[in-house]
Amino acid sequence: MKNALNWFEIPALDFTRAVAFYSRLFDFEMPVTEMMGYNMGFFDAERGGIGGAVVEGEGYFPSHKGSLVYLNAEPDLQVALDRVENAGGKILVPKTLINEQLGYFAFFTDTEGNKVALHSMK
Repeated sequence: MKNALNWFEIPALDFTRAVAFYSRLFDFEMPVTEMMGYNMGFFDAERGGIGGAVVEGEGYFPSHKGSLVYLNAEPDLQVALDRVENAGGKILVPKTLINEQLGYFAFFTDTEGNKVALHSMK
């Protein structure tokens, strides 16, 4: 089965700050590396699963306009959302029910100025 998404990258201007934000948001230490002149901090993903990274380097500019990434915050996105402001971000849309079949979403702005979403079923 194919997925519509196979990788995502969230731009950062201050890599250390962005990695600290997402590490705190999801309560895990993001592995980081430098690859081909780009700093990359990796989100947790199962082997063979869909993953992504915070990336700092030429051509990466944070924005609250354009594409919107929904991060998996199972089992309940409220846990991660409650960490947003203490980690330096801003909640834009609180936990909101889509419907019983699709679960919940919330929007926030990260420390870099990116608009990002969280999703969970409860």
